Amino acid sequence: MKDDYLWDGSGEPDPEVQKLENVLGRYRHDQPAPAPVVEQVFDQLAAEKPVRRRWSFFLSRLSFQLAAATAVVLIGITTFLVVRARRANDAGPAWEIARIEGAPRVGWHSLRGNSETAQLKVGQTLVTDNTSRASITLDETGTIEVDPASRLRVVASGLNRKRLSLERGTIHATIWAPPGEFVVDTPSAVAVDLGCVYTLHVDDSGTGLLRTTMGWVGFKLNGHESFIPAGAVCATRPKIGPGTPYFEDASASFRDALTKFDFAKITPQERNALLGILLVDARKEDALTLWHLLSRVSDAERPGVYDRLAVLAPPPKDVTREGILRLDQKMLDSWWNSFGYGDVYLWHMYERTWSEK
Repeated sequence: MKDDYLWDGSGEPDPEVQKLENVLGRYRHDQPAPAPVVEQVFDQLAAEKPVRRRWSFFLSRLSFQLAAATAVVLIGITTFLVVRARRANDAGPAWEIARIEGAPRVGWHSLRGNSETAQLKVGQTLVTDNTSRASITLDETGTIEVDPASRLRVVASGLNRKRLSLERGTIHATIWAPPGEFVVDTPSAVAVDLGCVYTLHVDDSGTGLLRTTMGWVGFKLNGHESFIPAGAVCATRPKIGPGTPYFEDASASFRDALTKFDFAKITPQERNALLGILLVDARKEDALTLWHLLSRVSDAERPGVYDRLAVLAPPPKDVTREGILRLDQKMLDSWWNSFGYGDVYLWHMYERTWSEK
């Protein structure tokens, strides 16, 4: 017998093999052959994969949503704690109110008795009518007398941060807190205490006037800055900010020209004439005013201001004409410090801790 018969039925058959075929033929399987086991496994996985994929996508999406929700909750809790801590810090101790005369009022409560006191907390407002006066005191900061027809609100009273808002009227502040810790907002400028005694007035239009009697005060609005030492005053106007400081004993012509130069609507010719009056009438003490004018005049006007100021108060050795004409800040600071009114380093250190108004 040839081997071909066993494989494909060709060739010469073997009688014994044929006999076996006849006996076993009745058990022959006449159905299609089953697919291999490996193919069955792959078919089953293919049928199950979409289901598992959908379930995995659902679980993944659910996990992402839970994680996002958890993050939102954590952020909310953190924000709440930070805000609460900040409010607690800003709230701080209350200012003690003492009646001087009349019936000063906090909310619906009026102080009428001579010995009656109250507390002024963050967010509360002290109001005095035309016949009332009061004082508010914070031991670690200072004391403030409030004149009639005034409205004063506490904005912040936290550690190293005391802030009031004078909406109208007049206050007399005596501050012993470290420089830069006490600030008063007005409708047209922010007064930053640098260790001083001063009076601040605001009228119904928002126009203000600050008068310093001891130490010095920084007055600012949107980067527009004025320094007011003892004996000097500075006016301020809404949307303009603080004007140029001057000493009250300056000549009437000097003061009048300065007011117009700072706040009046004038022509270039009128401005030039007013600047001429300021330079001619300036005394040695008026170096305070001319120093401020250096950064408030045009490039064409600055050389004349420099020359007059250099005569009245010769600049230190580290200050040059060229440097001042290009408004070199270090040189401007050095020249200011030579006046003896206060170290401008204090201003640069503390005024940036308060937001601009």
